[in-house]
Amino acid sequence: MIPFALTFAAVFSLEIGLISVLTVMPQLGKLGKTISESFIQAPGLDVILSVIVWIPWVISGLLLGWVGVLAALVGQILALQLWIVAHELVHSEAVKGPRIVSYLNQRFGWWRNHLALWVTAVSVPVFFLIRLAEVALYPFLIWLLGFPTYKHSEWVNVSRQKFEGLVGHDLIWCLYCDWMTGVYSLGAEMLRNVESFWCPIRFYNDKKCENCRLDFPDIDGGWVAKDGTMGDVVQTIEDNMPSDRQWTWFGHPDRGNRE
Repeated sequence: MIPFALTFAAVFSLEIGLISVLTVMPQLGKLGKTISESFIQAPGLDVILSVIVWIPWVISGLLLGWVGVLAALVGQILALQLWIVAHELVHSEAVKGPRIVSYLNQRFGWWRNHLALWVTAVSVPVFFLIRLAEVALYPFLIWLLGFPTYKHSEWVNVSRQKFEGLVGHDLIWCLYCDWMTGVYSLGAEMLRNVESFWCPIRFYNDKKCENCRLDFPDIDGGWVAKDGTMGDVVQTIEDNMPSDRQWTWFGHPDRGNRE
């Protein structure tokens, strides 16, 4: 019980300290704003989220096993809830106005809305793994095959904290969506390159083609028809893989600028 309590206290203190610093930092003059801006986009955002979220899990788990992970989670959740209460007290006028959480609680019920939110939070480790692949694996494709580079800060960043009236509970969950949408979108962009590079063949299942064409526009804009031949596939790759530039999926905006 004592190791659990000590781990909980350490993680809780870390979370409260970091979140408090991040909250007040933009108000600490030009230097504070500069540092704050570096933490709301990659790679600074990756660092701060790692310290706040998964690093406490790993350290606590290595020291105490699953008991340590549980203690870290409890500390993180309580710190988050305390920050929400404090932030809403500071911005009491905004709390009295229209709010996402108030509307959804009224429409679906408090417990259903909040339970559903925490269900989505279970996917946080998945998004960290996607982010890890973007940072640690995709660069090998750039080096080995000339895949296009991306400025990660243009995708992985958060900015909804600047929206007027978005406070407390709504702010935290909107920032979560802000981050995971950017991570997903960058991953999807990279996956388009992978698909069109290694297997530009339409699926036999027409419904799957219809469902996937939004995220993979080359289904209709370059991939070989399902009744084509391997000769068609090789020719398509040759036609769409010029040797004088980086590889991109066929419909990539960069192609439109140069073709």
